[in-house]
Parts: sequence; structure tokens; C-alpha cells
Amino acid sequence: MSRLVVIFSSILVVFRANACPCERPEVCQQIRGERDFELFVFDVGGKTWKSYNWSMVTTVAAFGKYDPELMCYAHSHGARVVLKGDVPLYYIVDQGNRTAWIAEKVSLAKSQFMDGINIDIEQAVEEGSPEYHALTALVKETTEAFHREIPGSQVSFDVAWSPKCIDKRCYDYVSIAESCDLLFVMSYDEQSQIMGDCIAMANAPLSQTLNGYDQYLNLKIDPKKLVMGVPWYGYDYPCLNLSEEGICSIAKVPFRGANCSDAAGKQKTYKWILKQVNSSLTGRLWDSKQQAPYFNYKDKEGQIHQVWYDDPQSICPKADSVKSKGLRGIGMWNGNILDYSDEPVSRQQTAMMWNALLGC
Repeated sequence: MSRLVVIFSSILVVFRANACPCERPEVCQQIRGERDFELFVFDVGGKTWKSYNWSMVTTVAAFGKYDPELMCYAHSHGARVVLKGDVPLYYIVDQGNRTAWIAEKVSLAKSQFMDGINIDIEQAVEEGSPEYHALTALVKETTEAFHREIPGSQVSFDVAWSPKCIDKRCYDYVSIAESCDLLFVMSYDEQSQIMGDCIAMANAPLSQTLNGYDQYLNLKIDPKKLVMGVPWYGYDYPCLNLSEEGICSIAKVPFRGANCSDAAGKQKTYKWILKQVNSSLTGRLWDSKQQAPYFNYKDKEGQIHQVWYDDPQSICPKADSVKSKGLRGIGMWNGNILDYSDEPVSRQQTAMMWNALLGC
């Protein structure tokens, strides 16, 4: 009798763990339909998602703590919610470890009524190494498992702005693209390796960004597998020296083979940037070569800083190229960092950033 009670209790625990948390049970059903245009949002936690433009959102990558309310709300608007997938590559060189990791993620997605996974592995990999082959296999096997266990699910993989071994990420991009549903191209942090002079520059210069997509397309990767990622943040660089021409020299902070990197600065949200620019030394300036805004300010200690960022004017031509190049869609890192307050100016600025994702 006691054994039956234990078995019944175990079944009850499983049932409760998988009980739909939504008011309407049908909302827990996974999203299966495909959209012609993908608008991919990374969410890092909190409740700002309530203010997203849900008429546009198709997929939310939940990088914060699991929020069943977000899942219910997204599903009610026909949008997917996908897991974050990250694992040390040395670990999944072993087939057994790889299989176990995939099974764990599939089980988690099912229990949380989620619609797939976004694999975010930004580790350095040498071409032809065991890790190189393991990563390729991981994406293929993860996609097969999710598609089998959760029909209609989506598996995406995050890649650098260019396939040219950026940050020593020498992946098998062609095979990975063939295996998964989407490549989310992180067209930001493009100064992670500064090979020339150590100076502050745009986070995502237009010509460099678009050239990265040409490189992916030259590999014969299907443009409908590519989602453009744009930054809703910028970099605040302390200037060691500010020349008469406005060039800001920055500290040498090496990164993966480069003497200088954007690690000399600090990432700042668009919300912070719009407040800081109003009290800056220069106000908003525009660099016509990099097609990006920037400004200079002085901190309390008297240090001059130069801030580079993206706004609707710099994002619009990138979004236009999504259409002209026939890409699958666009997204941003990350959805939480706009000013979603009810202040009229903030509401207008936030709406403009969302609208910029659709082009000029």
C-alpha cells in the first residue's frame, strides 16, 4: 500500500510540474506556425516585456529567469519563447555528455511549454579541432531532437557579425546553418578585436556590418536562414587623449589575439545614453563614414569620455538591407534596455527604435 502511495505521489508531482500555468490551457500549446518575417527579441529578465511591441515580435529568447507569465503572454500573441542553450565545448566533445545535454534541454523546454532553443556558444574554436566537430554535431543533434520531440519547434544559433574567425570563433558555419532553423547574426561588438590604432569607434559601422552579411551569403548560406541582430546599447570609452579632430584614444585591452578591444569601454543601455547625451559636452554628433552617432562628455573626475551607439538613423539602413538581401528577419540585443516609462518623450523614442527595425 505504501509503495502505491509513493508511485501515486511521484505521478502527481510530475503532473503538477507540467500543469499549464496560463489562465487558458490552450495557450500552453507550442507555437508551430512560421512567419514570413522573423522579429527575434532577446529578453534578459524583469517585466519590461509587457511593453514590447507585440504586433511585431515572433520569437523571444528567454535569457533571464523562466517567467511563465511571459510564456503565456507571448503564446497568446502567437510568438515563440525559446530557451537559452550554452555549454562548455570541451564537455560535449564526449558523445554521451552531448546526448545528455540535449535530452536535458528538450525536457526543460517541454516542462516549461517552450518552443525551441537559442544556442549561444561564443567560445574560441580552432578549425578542425575536436571542439569544432563537436559543436557542429551539437547543433545538428539538438535540431533533430527538438524537431522530433516538439514538432514545429525552432532551433537557432548565434554567430559573430562575420564568419571570418571573429574572436577566434572558427566554426563550420555552412554545416551549422544547414542543420538549424536560423542563424542569429550578432552585428554588434564589432570592435571586439581592434587590429589598428586603439581608438573608440562605432559598435556596428554600417559598411562593415553589411560586408559581414555578404561574407555569409558568399558561403552559399540561404539568406532565409539569417536574422540580423542590431544593438540597442552602446560603448562608453574613457579617452586617454582626445585629438583636435575628435579621435578618442583608448586603453590597450587585449582580446583573443588583438592588442585592443571594446573591453576598454563599458556597455551602456540606450536608456542611459539618451539621458547622458542631453548633458554632454557636444550633444549628438554623427560620423558619416561609420554611419553612427556618438558624443563626448566629462565625468565628475574631469575625464573625457566618448560614447558610440545606435539609434533609429543608424539602424534604419541596416533594416532596409534585411529586405534587399532577402534575409529572414531582424532582432536586437536586448529588448529590455529601452525606456518603457510613460513619460511622453521616452515613449516616442522607444516607439521609434521598434519601428526602425522595419526599415526607413
